Amino acid sequence: MSTEPTPQRRRPPREEVRRALLDAAARVFARRGIDAASVDDVAADAGFTKGAVYSNFGSKDDLVAALVQDRVSAYLETGLAAVSDTGTTLAERARSLGDRLTEAGDEQRDWHLLFLELWQRSVRSGTTDGAFLERRRELHAAVTAAVAGHLDQATARGGARPALPPEEIATLLMALANGLALERHVDRTSVPDDLFGRVLALLMEPGSA
Repeated sequence: MSTEPTPQRRRPPREEVRRALLDAAARVFARRGIDAASVDDVAADAGFTKGAVYSNFGSKDDLVAALVQDRVSAYLETGLAAVSDTGTTLAERARSLGDRLTEAGDEQRDWHLLFLELWQRSVRSGTTDGAFLERRRELHAAVTAAVAGHLDQATARGGARPALPPEEIATLLMALANGLALERHVDRTSVPDDLFGRVLALLMEPGSA
């Protein structure tokens, strides 16, 4: 009597496991808070053992740092994609950026809850978490460089530059993205879908909106 060999279960690629764990961490940390959630909670939500978390991230703190890096990178990629059409005017790109970041904010409720908790940790302790601050500074530098590039291009075409320097525009852009997203999570009707885009267009090209 012959027996059929037991099919071997496919072992998911390492990158697939990391992606699943990061997504699970975002959900679990948002529901329970970073301190209250355990590595076991994250692993179970992703469908793995806690060994998968440790083998991919080393520790819970490393997982939090990796999640921040992942979400900040995604935020930057979303923004750059929204302004990739350099054939449009600066105001049109600003509106596109605001509209896309508004959509992303609606889609990423878990990230905003995590962002608030990381911010609260920093404020309450009186010291800023190293990884969190470092990622924010990297994002600010990248946004500043992108803004400067678009302004230089617009100026070369005869457009007027905004009164504020690129680094201050980057600060306002990040603050508006976070603040308006949080307001929409509380009361979506108070923040029109196109508000962010209209404000950015006015900031970049006064009188355009």
